[in-house]
Amino acid sequence: MQHKADTSSSQGLIDRAGQRVAGPPAVSARQLTKDYGQGSNAVHALRGIDVNFEQGRFTAIMGPSGSGKSTLMHVLAGLDTVTSGHVYMAADLLQPKSRHRHHSSIDQAGRVDLTRLDDRQLTLIRRRHLGFIFQSFNLLPMFTAKQNILMPLVLDGIRPDTPWMEQLVETLGLSERLNHLPGELSGGQQQRVAIARALITKPGLVFADEPTGNLDLAASTGVLKFLRDSVRELNQTVIMVTHDAYAASYADRALVFADGQIVADRQDPTVKAMNDLLAEQVSAGAADYSQVQD
Repeated sequence: MQHKADTSSSQGLIDRAGQRVAGPPAVSARQLTKDYGQGSNAVHALRGIDVNFEQGRFTAIMGPSGSGKSTLMHVLAGLDTVTSGHVYMAADLLQPKSRHRHHSSIDQAGRVDLTRLDDRQLTLIRRRHLGFIFQSFNLLPMFTAKQNILMPLVLDGIRPDTPWMEQLVETLGLSERLNHLPGELSGGQQQRVAIARALITKPGLVFADEPTGNLDLAASTGVLKFLRDSVRELNQTVIMVTHDAYAASYADRALVFADGQIVADRQDPTVKAMNDLLAEQVSAGAADYSQVQD
C-alpha cells in the first residue's frame, strides 16, 4: 500500500538573511479527486490530493505513464473539471492588470476557487494570467516567430511591453529568428519561441507539459536552464510535468505520482534520486499487476 506524502506545507520565499521562509502558495489543491467514467468502470485519476505550489519556485511533477501527473496539471490550470475537491489560486497572481479583476470570487484567505468559476471566467484567467508550454510547441505555422510570441497579447487587445519583449527574445537567443516561420526553426528554437509566448503576458504561473519531450539533450538543457533562471531571476512560478529525471533535477522540488496519489515529495531533486524513486514506483506497479493476475 502506498502512503501519500504530506505536501501541504508552504515553503519557498527567501528572507534577507538568505533563509527559506514560508510563502503563500500560487495554487493549491484540497481533497482533489478526478474520476473518468462511473461505477465499476471508473478510472480514479486523482485520489484526494492535498498539495501547495509555492510562488517563485520551480516544481516538477513526475510519475509513470497513467499515474495522474498530467491530470493534476490540467485540473490546476482549469483545463479540466474536478469530480470533488477544490483548486485555489492566489488572487494576487490574477490581478496584476488593474482592468481584469475577480473581486467577487476572492475568499477571505485571498484565494480564487477555480472549481467555482464558469467556462468564460476560466478562459479569461488562462489567457490573461497563465502561461502554457507544451511538448508539441503548438505554434501557428503560417505566422512568424515574432507573431507567435505576440499572439496572446493580440487576442486580448493588449499592446506589447517592448522592453519585456526584447528581454525575452535576447535571453532566449531568438533575436535573429523573429522573422522565421516555425518550419524554418529547429525543435529547440521552436520551443524557445513557445516559452517566450508563454511569458510575454507576464503570467502569474506557468504550466509546462513535457516541455523537453521532443528535444535532444542540448536543446533540452537550454530550455530547462531558462525555466530555472526565469524562476530565480524573474520570480516566475513554474509547474512542470515530466517523466525525465534529468529534467526534474533542474527544479527546486519534485513530486512523484503513482496511482493518482503523491507518494514522494523531494526538495532539490537529483537525477539519481528521482530515477530511484521512479524505479520503485514502476516495480510496485508491476508487483500489483502480478498479484491481480494471480
